[in-house]
Amino acid sequence: MSSEGSYYVPEQSKLPLAAATGMGVMGYGAASWVIDGGTSTIFLIGSLIMAVVMYRWWSLVIEENTQGIVSDQLKHSYVLGMYWFIFSELMFFVCFFGSLFYVRVLVGPWLGGEAAIGLFDDTATDAAIANATHLWPGYDAAWPPLVTPDQVATLAANPNATEFQFKGPEHAMSFPGWSFSQLLGWLPLWNTIVLLTSSGTVHIAHHALKEGNRKKFVTWLGLTVLLGVIFLFLQAEEYIHAYQELGLTLESGIYGTTFFLLTGFHGAHVTLGTIMLFIAFLRGAKGQFTDKDHFGFEMAAWYWHFVDVIWIGLFLIVYVLG
Repeated sequence: MSSEGSYYVPEQSKLPLAAATGMGVMGYGAASWVIDGGTSTIFLIGSLIMAVVMYRWWSLVIEENTQGIVSDQLKHSYVLGMYWFIFSELMFFVCFFGSLFYVRVLVGPWLGGEAAIGLFDDTATDAAIANATHLWPGYDAAWPPLVTPDQVATLAANPNATEFQFKGPEHAMSFPGWSFSQLLGWLPLWNTIVLLTSSGTVHIAHHALKEGNRKKFVTWLGLTVLLGVIFLFLQAEEYIHAYQELGLTLESGIYGTTFFLLTGFHGAHVTLGTIMLFIAFLRGAKGQFTDKDHFGFEMAAWYWHFVDVIWIGLFLIVYVLG
C-alpha cells in the first residue's frame, strides 16, 4: 500500500509512442480510404495497433490500482487529467459548431450576393455583388444547400451538363415535420431517445455502486453499454440511408462534409465511451469497484454524460435547425 503523502511514479513506458504511432497510421489510413478511394487495410492496421496498445495500457493502470500502489494524490491527478481531457474534447466541438455557424450564417449569404457582413448589415457590398454576378451568377444561398455553387456555374455554362465537381444531395437529413408517421421513421430522433435513456441508466448504475448494490450496478451498466451499441447501429443505418436513398455523401458539398464530420466525430466519441463503459462493466462483474473507490467507472460515466450533452446540441443544430 502507498503511504500517505507518497506519489507513485510509473516506470518509463513505450506505450505513449506506440499509441501515437497507431493513431498516425489510423489517420493516414482513414484519409487514404475515404478521400483517395483506397482500401481500408492501413486504417485497420492502425486500429489494431491502437486496440493492442490500449488493452495493454489500461491493463497496467488497472493492475496498479488493484495492487494499492496508486496514492490518493495520484488519483487526484487522474481526476484533473480527465477534466482537461473532456474540456479539450469540448473545444473540438466548439470549433466544429463555430465553423458550421460561419458557413451557414456568413459564407452562404456572401456567395448568394448578400452583404459581406450579412449578419449585421443589409447593404450589399462590392464583394458581395461580385460574388453574385461574376463567380456564381444565379446561385441562391439556402441551407441546407441542395444545389452547390459549382452546379449553378456549370449549368449556366452548359445547361445539359450532368457531371459536376461538387454536387449537392438529393435530400437533406433535416426535421421531417410533425407527422407521426414521419417522426416514427426518423432515425435521428430514435438515436436521441436511445442516448438520453443511456444517460439515465448510467446514472442509476452510479448510484447503485455508491449504495453498495453490485448486482444493480452491473445490470444497469450493462444496459447502458447495450444502448450505446444500439446507438452506433442506428447511426450506421442512418449513414446507409443517407448514401443510398438521399444522395447525401461526403462529397455532397459543404452540407455533406459538415454533416458527416460532426456526426462521425461524435460517433467516434460514442464508440470510445461504449468501450470504456464495457471495460467498467467487466471490472464491476469481477468485483473490482467499491462504493468508495470507483474512479475508473466514474471517469467513464463523466465522459458518457459529456457525449450525451454534445449530442443534444448536435441534434438541434444539425438535424432540427439544419
